[in-house]
Amino acid sequence: MSKHTYGNNLGFQTRAVHTGNDVDQETGAIRRPITMANSYELPYDPSDMNWSSAGEKPLYTRNGGANQNYLQERLQSLENGEDCVVLASGVAALSGLFFALLKSGDHIIFSNITYIAVYRLLHELLPEKYGIETTIVDTSDIQQVQAAIRPNTKLIHIETPGNPTTQISDIAAIAQLAHQNGVLLSVDNTFASPYNQRPLELGADLTVESLTKYINGHGDAMGGAVIGSRDLISRIRADSMVNLGGAISPFNAWLIMRGSSTLPLRMREHNNNALAVAHYLEGEAGVRFVAYPGLESHKGHKVAKNQMPGGFGGVLSFGLQADHDTHNRFVAALKIITSAVSLGHDESLIVFLGENDERQYLYPEEFHGGFFRLSVGIEDAEDLIQDLRQALAQVGL
Repeated sequence: MSKHTYGNNLGFQTRAVHTGNDVDQETGAIRRPITMANSYELPYDPSDMNWSSAGEKPLYTRNGGANQNYLQERLQSLENGEDCVVLASGVAALSGLFFALLKSGDHIIFSNITYIAVYRLLHELLPEKYGIETTIVDTSDIQQVQAAIRPNTKLIHIETPGNPTTQISDIAAIAQLAHQNGVLLSVDNTFASPYNQRPLELGADLTVESLTKYINGHGDAMGGAVIGSRDLISRIRADSMVNLGGAISPFNAWLIMRGSSTLPLRMREHNNNALAVAHYLEGEAGVRFVAYPGLESHKGHKVAKNQMPGGFGGVLSFGLQADHDTHNRFVAALKIITSAVSLGHDESLIVFLGENDERQYLYPEEFHGGFFRLSVGIEDAEDLIQDLRQALAQVGL
């Protein structure tokens, strides 16, 4: 831990720059170096050490490394949590959370709109391999969540905004319901980032971030994090990082630490650009629908406005008044926006989700027939709008 430990009395942007950083004692450098070692010096008498745990002093990089520790300190502060564990990817963080907290016979409720890996883990892999019971629920409807709770329910997992439809779930309301029934609540906060939304402050027990996305922000490193109470995080760290080996590489931790310093600046641009693009698309006759929480037409707008004080994020979904091939021709006509998966990069990325999406039965009707997920970057908003305009014109819309 650095000597500069910043509490929440300082602003978010100040903590994003300073927390976890310090002067390197050997060189005097004002940035933490990359420590690529996989092993660290042992104490004089190591015989009483627990080789399968993660301690404060680094031992072996699978048990935690220096760069990982610096990043954990920063994320813990930005999310306003007691502790944080950083893992190799967002999926490692999600699967690590489920692995550490659930056992055979337990029941979990999860959002109908979730990242594909969560859908596969909870709908297929955990029930088939480990006998964990799961229920898919429209978590934007609190009554459906309540009706799904069973005596053996241990966890409710939601994603808000949800990937890829931007569905909004009320974190505070679900947290209250969960705790009334002795159930934990975890929230995937990747679409929002801690700049826009902090689930722990709304009552969630755990928040999950795919660091690959907004927190890194440059499309060049993978990582994931879970933030929450010391008790819960220590279980995830021991079970899923140390004993399953889901550790992040020192270089990726360093890259994400570097990227996170500009998170507040980038998120303001993502938020502003996405809202401008969403308003533009909503006014185009050739556009079938636009889903963005910042639009008043969005079903979850009021809830999002209340729980996302920083902004509504950089991701929106939309579909065209067109057939399958025209959607693909539209993407091919784009000159600035890149056809690629992932989100939260500095550049805008678009992906076409066709009719063969295995989760389509869970999507609202307007999403049937194919649609786009657009991650709006930090380019000039007018350039992005002009790119979309010319592509629409090229396909005759």
